[in-house]
Amino acid sequence: MFFSVVIPTYNRLPILEKCLRALDQQTYDSTLIAGYEVVVVDDGSTDGTVAWLRQHQGELPHMVLFEQDHKGPAAARNLGVEKAQGDTIIFIDSDLVVLEGFLQSHAAALQVAQAQAGHDRFFTYGRVVNTANFDNPTSEPYKITDYSQAFFATGNVAIAKRWLMEAGLFDTQFTLYGWEDLELGVRLKNLGLSLIKVPEAVGYHWHPPFALEDVPSLIDKEIQRGRMGVLFYQKHPTREVRMMIQMTGLHRILWGVLSLGGRLNEHTLAPLLRWLIAQGKPQLALEVARVFLNWYNVQGVYAAYAEMQQEG
Repeated sequence: MFFSVVIPTYNRLPILEKCLRALDQQTYDSTLIAGYEVVVVDDGSTDGTVAWLRQHQGELPHMVLFEQDHKGPAAARNLGVEKAQGDTIIFIDSDLVVLEGFLQSHAAALQVAQAQAGHDRFFTYGRVVNTANFDNPTSEPYKITDYSQAFFATGNVAIAKRWLMEAGLFDTQFTLYGWEDLELGVRLKNLGLSLIKVPEAVGYHWHPPFALEDVPSLIDKEIQRGRMGVLFYQKHPTREVRMMIQMTGLHRILWGVLSLGGRLNEHTLAPLLRWLIAQGKPQLALEVARVFLNWYNVQGVYAAYAEMQQEG
């Protein structure tokens, strides 16, 4: 098989460099993998990403670069798939650093599954470990908070290109934050595809340590995710999707109770969050912040749903 690793990027140059250099160090069985390319789609970055990539092209022989105006990750991934030369697509994010056996692990799992099933109606999903360690991201251990139940998430997934084309690629109506990959996952599931987990294909997802200054943008993301969740439900009005986007009475009660009806919020919890961060526990502070972040998400879902009903 020939892999095309598709990576959309937007203003993430420092970690993107680590991502690309790790991908250039892959070791694999050439009887299983014919080769690979790394398809980077710059989504209108303003941090010098394109200039750096062009300058260092000779150091990254597997990389091919495409550019687009800032249209979001769905459009960027679609462009990457359309330009890809490979028969098998691997999606990762530009802030993911992989181990040297990453491609081999996906390829071996795909080969075994096809031999057993006699078809390729499946895709592989690797493990994603979240880390705030920029200098040595791959040293982070796997944690319970890294566990994911997502069916199709573009942080670390390998799939035959033909299934993406048949499903119709990513829906570019998802212009705000969230859900475009899981929505495509519903269409892939409807085509009969199944998920094969490959914990050996590890990617380390880097993000800066949580700081109080991040709270406004995190709240905005949760509101956006709520709005896009309702768009997801419009396209697939099922109970499963309602559970995924937290549009149920259970979620409303849960986060309402935990946040005391919104009274535990970014203002009232600020002293505790500040103290946890000062104690060197930014990840714990983020988990505490999720109490009100989820409340904002649920509120965003129901506000967008009310708008949808009024318009409909």
